[in-house]
Amino acid sequence: MKVYLREYIYPPAREKLAEHAEIVDSLEPAEEIDAVIIRTDEVPRSFIERAKNLKVIGKHGVGCNTIDLEAAKEAGVPVINTPTANMNAVAELIVGLMLDTARNISYADRVTRGEGFSRIAPPEIEGVELTGKTVGLVGMGNIARRVGEILKGGFGVKLVGYDTYIPREQAEAWGIEQYDDLKEMLAVADLVNISVPLTPETKGMIAAEELKCMKPTAILINAARGGIVDEDALFDALEAKTIRAAACDAFVEEPPNGQNKLMGLDNFVATPHIGADSSESLERMGEQVVDQVLDVLDGHKPARTVNGV
Repeated sequence: MKVYLREYIYPPAREKLAEHAEIVDSLEPAEEIDAVIIRTDEVPRSFIERAKNLKVIGKHGVGCNTIDLEAAKEAGVPVINTPTANMNAVAELIVGLMLDTARNISYADRVTRGEGFSRIAPPEIEGVELTGKTVGLVGMGNIARRVGEILKGGFGVKLVGYDTYIPREQAEAWGIEQYDDLKEMLAVADLVNISVPLTPETKGMIAAEELKCMKPTAILINAARGGIVDEDALFDALEAKTIRAAACDAFVEEPPNGQNKLMGLDNFVATPHIGADSSESLERMGEQVVDQVLDVLDGHKPARTVNGV
């Protein structure tokens, strides 16, 4: 069996894979590949259609936007991922970014290391507390619910949410007040978290019109995928201070750098897609994706797939 794996995964998981299959770092020749494991690599239709021995595609993580899911389904190739393995790591980063933007931590650190402030507790970086605020969850999947759990338990927040795939009764059972209209939910939230996959339906989901609905004191967090938030519209809103602040762990072009105009704003915080990048999360993702791929290669049907195969 030949398994394509070019990117870093938890070393013991890679070693386990190597005990059962030959690991290759090229998708060519396509017809010799039995399985694929990726983190950020692309698995296009052009490869899938030629990979006649392909039995499974494994995603190290959750988002599968770099995999042609329709082509895999047409070919009868199951796509599996690790939907809960990085849940805690991403959720904790989101909460951290909320605290950072609410209290201007990154900005205060940057200025203190440079020219410094003229006094302690400078009024120009006065922050706000998370306690008692209303948190809007755009998407109510595993990560979003973990964010809500942390914030509700630690800060006593009220949770509101928008997710067209979640029944109202289920949202209520989770302690989330569900809105049918995204703009109405954005209007009541003090902090907004984006936790949806990047799809044709969610691309540009948060654009100028949506940002106009938010409170001038609101904070926006996107640790999902670049492209869900319109970066030009976000820049305009932050520059005009029609929202208080924002933080992104995901960008249209990654890894992000100083060429992105958002980086020049004092009320914006950036991280280079580190949501799942904790030791514990990497261990769980590596072990789970390898175990699932090997299970399929052994002839077993996966318990769940992303593409319904």
